[in-house]
Amino acid sequence: MIRTARRSRRSRRTLQAAGAGAAAVLALSACSSSGSDSASGKSGSSASASSSDELSGTVTVFAAASLKESFTTLGEEFEKEHPGTKVTFSFGGSDSLAASVTGGAPADVFASASPRTMKIVTDAGDAEGTPAVFARNQLEIATLPGNPDKVSSLRDLTKSGLKVVLCDKEVPCGAAAQKALEASKLQLTPVSYEQDVKAALTKVELKEADAAVVYKTDVHAAGDKVEGVEFPESADAVNDYPITLLKDAQNVEAAKAFIALVRSAEGQKVLTEAGFLKP
Repeated sequence: MIRTARRSRRSRRTLQAAGAGAAAVLALSACSSSGSDSASGKSGSSASASSSDELSGTVTVFAAASLKESFTTLGEEFEKEHPGTKVTFSFGGSDSLAASVTGGAPADVFASASPRTMKIVTDAGDAEGTPAVFARNQLEIATLPGNPDKVSSLRDLTKSGLKVVLCDKEVPCGAAAQKALEASKLQLTPVSYEQDVKAALTKVELKEADAAVVYKTDVHAAGDKVEGVEFPESADAVNDYPITLLKDAQNVEAAKAFIALVRSAEGQKVLTEAGFLKP
């Protein structure tokens, strides 16, 4: 009986000590939280970091071919900032990608090279919210290295014997080229129409064509494989690039975070360094 009573008293003392310890921990936690709130928003940063850690899974992005280099860079940055995520891309002509989206292809984000092709998606009710313009792009003539044919203007592309490639008229870069040609009252019959801007540029890189009308960003990305020639009519055919979350996105939060990165100062820096114009 005595032993039982002693054990009972020891148990009560142990529980009391444990309760006091828990209260002390809670008090310290409260002080710590209060301190971080007043430390120049550090608690907000911690919350942001915690939210960042919650993102996971794959983000599927359909993007215009001209975005390949800059979006690949941003995808790598996104994966570093959000461990556990993976960004996969499908690059191509904006019209083809828009058709894929409206046809039910699984994707989370769509970035188009023109409002017209984005409208295909919004009219079908496949966009979530209003698309936002995040960049602009201007045309440039890509010639063989050293510009052996002495191309100095859009009119020079109409020279007899010059093999010129254009993007298909349904593709944003092709529609922009047609607009520039119409503004100059020029008629041009290319040796081929290509399905996206990268395909048009490749024809020149492989010396299968003497010149192509592409975007400045593509000339920039090609480095010394081509030479760029600016022309004033390109100012009449600048393309806006809109981006949107898709209605049937499977990874909504991560998709929103990727769009936020594209539109952030960091994203804009990558895009302008690639030759894009600010929105």
